[in-house]
Amino acid sequence: MDALSGAGPRRARGRPGARSSGVRAPAAPWARFSAWLECVCVVTFDLELGQALELVYPSDFRLTDKEKSSICYLSFPDSHSGCLGDTQFSFRIRQCGGQRSPWHDDRHYDTGAPVSLQSLVLVSRLPFVRLFQALLSLIAPEYFDKLAPCLEAVCNEIDQWPAPMPGQTLNLPVMGVVLQVRIPSRVDKPESSAPKQCGHENLLPAPVVLSSVHELDLFRCFQPVLAHVQTLWELMLLGEPLVVLAPSPAMSSEMVLALTRCLHPLKFCCDYRPYFTIHDSEFREFTTRTQAPPNVVLGVTNPFFIKMLQHWPHILRVGEPRMSGDLPKQVKLKKPSRLKTLDTKPGLYTAYTAHLHRDKALLKRLLKGLQKKRPSDMQTALLRRHLLELTQSFIIPLEHYMASLMPLQKSIMPWKNIEAWMKDKSEVEIVDLVLKLREKLVWAQGHQLPVKEATLQRAQLYIETIIGSLPKDLQAVLCPP
Repeated sequence: MDALSGAGPRRARGRPGARSSGVRAPAAPWARFSAWLECVCVVTFDLELGQALELVYPSDFRLTDKEKSSICYLSFPDSHSGCLGDTQFSFRIRQCGGQRSPWHDDRHYDTGAPVSLQSLVLVSRLPFVRLFQALLSLIAPEYFDKLAPCLEAVCNEIDQWPAPMPGQTLNLPVMGVVLQVRIPSRVDKPESSAPKQCGHENLLPAPVVLSSVHELDLFRCFQPVLAHVQTLWELMLLGEPLVVLAPSPAMSSEMVLALTRCLHPLKFCCDYRPYFTIHDSEFREFTTRTQAPPNVVLGVTNPFFIKMLQHWPHILRVGEPRMSGDLPKQVKLKKPSRLKTLDTKPGLYTAYTAHLHRDKALLKRLLKGLQKKRPSDMQTALLRRHLLELTQSFIIPLEHYMASLMPLQKSIMPWKNIEAWMKDKSEVEIVDLVLKLREKLVWAQGHQLPVKEATLQRAQLYIETIIGSLPKDLQAVLCPP
């Protein structure tokens, strides 16, 4: 389950948090809302009693005690960088099974807590980080000024949004702003651009066009580790356990998300936690030394993890961000034996020997673009194209090899001469084919699958041909009068 959250030492704005799913009554009035978000949570930070879940909206949404605890702890920006102001970051939590009890909290003192100790959390199953970041930047400032009435109004607006259908460009009104987004589709080309504004719609105000609902500024995320992009790509491809130690939850979560998405168009199928703390319910599972580290990418900020995870094969230590416009100080590749506690310097600590050589031409081009203040989106496009070519260079030979193991297409065509196929088949096999074909036809028609009518008619003709070749008694069974 993904969650977006934004928080800061003086004011918490919200975090993207991940959650698997929620249980809601079939007749729930929040059907459209739940297509985008599970719920919105407000977490209060008390210096003496710790974190507390002050509000969940819609109020009828059910969270388990374990999920409440995870959201509370992960909402706290455990950072040693002394970051000031507002911040946004993402985290993921496991969906907890079992009966969900209605939300309640007896600590009434939280209702009077100052807004400087509150955090706004969006909980969703969708990985639309960019969209939810934009949403939080609109909601959070208003919420901390107007509190619950503002949150209720926003949730009612989201409940009017159309469903997120793949391939569609949608206009999403919220708080006097229209966010125009395009929902990704599996048929999209890798170079798919931002949604174009619909000129025929008279929208007031003009829509704010988001270039993507999920893609991050890849160059900004990878800027401190450009020299090791190819090595990190290999580690992601292999599903290797990796710890990302960053100065802040924002840097941690963005780096982990960037790493998991550098395999496009392949899907990263291992577990990943953009922000992880010692209070997480899986802490012991991930830090135990009695078994090999799990295949997961962990984003952390507490240096304590360096000591706890020294047995992990790969640790990426990211330093403080440099001033805008400066050339990045590239982290070095270091042996795990040089990994020390607390005072660990930025670097990639691994004994892994990469199969790919560093692409010096790409690095030179990106660094030159940084010197000339080339727009970040152009830098990101160059880096994304390079990573796409890496992935394709892996996929294409694999596809060719798999194709060599397959029979020729002419030998597996479904429209061969059916009588020749039936010659050496038993009656049981032929009857089974009839039943299977009928089942597929009913399923295709009932679910309105994108199958041409001519194809369905041809399949029906084959069924009739097959039945006609059977004895009269079987024909009577398969085609009763």
